[in-house]
Amino acid sequence: MYIFPEPPYFLLVAGLLMGITSGTAFDATLRQAVQAWSKNRSTRTLANLQGFQLFFPFLGICLGVCLFLASGVEVFGFPRVFAYGLAIPLTIGTAWLVWSQLGKILIQLEQGGSKALDLDSIN
Repeated sequence: MYIFPEPPYFLLVAGLLMGITSGTAFDATLRQAVQAWSKNRSTRTLANLQGFQLFFPFLGICLGVCLFLASGVEVFGFPRVFAYGLAIPLTIGTAWLVWSQLGKILIQLEQGGSKALDLDSIN
């Protein structure tokens, strides 16, 4: 008789909480850096934004999302290898797209100020 393994509910909740807390830290760090930039308009401030200070919470978000996604797939009875084989490439791909888009937005912000990001003015 085959016995199903216990679903990783703890890892599911831990991944969710890890992603939420890291997202909160990412939000606070990004807001603080953009406010500092808006006060002095230094290009160095925005250039330093994509450094370790912002990347560390972003990495926490990615790890939390990967753990949550893999655990969620495992809850439905898929093997652990398949779950992480699916979750890791999806997380890496999405993280790369988000990080590169953030870089492009910061460049737009640096070149044109906050008016460059105003979507209401686009016809």
